[in-house]
Amino acid sequence: MTYDRSAGLVETARALADGTITARALVEQSLARIEASQGSLNAFRIVRARAALAEAAAADAQLAAGVRTPLLGVPVAVKDDMDVAGEPTAFGCRGEFPAVARDGEAVRRLRAAGAVIVGKTNTCEFGQWPFTEGPAFGATRNPWNPDHTPGGSSGGSAAAVAAGLVPAALGSDGAGSVRIPASWTHLVGIKPQRGRISTWPRGESFQGITVNGTLARTVADAALLLDAAAGNHPLDPHRPPAVDASAAVGRDPGRLRVALALKPPFTALPARLQPEVRARVVELAERLSALGHTVEEADPPYGQIGLTFIPRATAGIAERVREAPFPALLDRRTREAARLGGLLDGVPLRAARRAEAVLHRRIGGFFTAYDVVLAPTTAAPPPRIGAMLELSGPATDRAMIAACPYAWPWNVLGWPGVNVPAGFVGEGLPVGAQLLGPANSEPLLLSLAAQLEAELRWHEAWPPGQAVVDSPAA
Repeated sequence: MTYDRSAGLVETARALADGTITARALVEQSLARIEASQGSLNAFRIVRARAALAEAAAADAQLAAGVRTPLLGVPVAVKDDMDVAGEPTAFGCRGEFPAVARDGEAVRRLRAAGAVIVGKTNTCEFGQWPFTEGPAFGATRNPWNPDHTPGGSSGGSAAAVAAGLVPAALGSDGAGSVRIPASWTHLVGIKPQRGRISTWPRGESFQGITVNGTLARTVADAALLLDAAAGNHPLDPHRPPAVDASAAVGRDPGRLRVALALKPPFTALPARLQPEVRARVVELAERLSALGHTVEEADPPYGQIGLTFIPRATAGIAERVREAPFPALLDRRTREAARLGGLLDGVPLRAARRAEAVLHRRIGGFFTAYDVVLAPTTAAPPPRIGAMLELSGPATDRAMIAACPYAWPWNVLGWPGVNVPAGFVGEGLPVGAQLLGPANSEPLLLSLAAQLEAELRWHEAWPPGQAVVDSPAA
């Protein structure tokens, strides 16, 4: 028995519950696909083959006994900044790291929902850049065109889902690190409200700008994984009110006021939306208008929001560098960012944290006139492998801002955003658009994303040349 890789998370969970396939067969097929693709895509840092098969056998026993949980027996992957008991958490760094003793809270909740964690996906060093490359693991490649990056920092998770190695995966988003690779691999990527998915054992990750999120081929799949992973550790500082993401999928969003925001937020370095990307985003805006929504160009009053992002981001890097077991092996750009974070830790950092409330009031006021913001996720299609790898720190910053100037303000605000596929440009490279909302607006954003998906059927497109590799069923 084999199971089509195009079956998503919802369909796979249903097939397991119905007895159409066993968890062992599913996990065997996932592991076979991972092994077959690792030399070309290189999506995984750690593959838990033996442990995953044992967990699949345990899931089959539970299914046979009549137990039903949302993801019982479904293979999924998590980014290698999340703790999985018995595995190291290298977070893109070089060196041999010790195995951790306990699951992080998000992983614990996935296991409680029945998911089988088949492996940990590659990410750039401390998740800093919109590419997934480095001396620790090589280059993770884009299934749509292996000469290009899948983006970052959740590039391994995005590549794994886009290639059908797993039906869904967790990533993390500190400046667009779920939404950017989702955009560049033709996926749905949810950056949820801060605190929606716990980052414990860190109460806050990167001074609160980084959250855990989901990547999948469909809105329903991304929402199901969000529901399974959502929830808090008792000591989490951010505890938003619960939402039912899956229930929002298929719900009529109503007639919405949509702000088409094409102007990049202010940065100290120039950024320009490439015309071919602009055209795809405008086409989405036109589709929303045809669906009955009111769409007009308008930009949120960001002001100089970047001044509040830099102290938080660099202070977070400084924290990670202080904990690193092999600091001499870190990228020079990491060490430079950590030095800046050390200088900004203090009055600048405290001022940046206090400014968030002011930004909430000012940008929150924008949502009295509009319900949703539609913006590009990136200004450009995915760069070629190696394009940013050897740049200096300042040159990397310029390249990042030129390619990805749109995503990071919502990390400062802590509010939700959803990347949706916007089509293809150039040599068949995917690009995406963000649906952005105010605090706790995931249900609205997901209902609108699902409405678009029903029209555009983006999940029916697959990367060229991605052969299906299946093992015999158990």
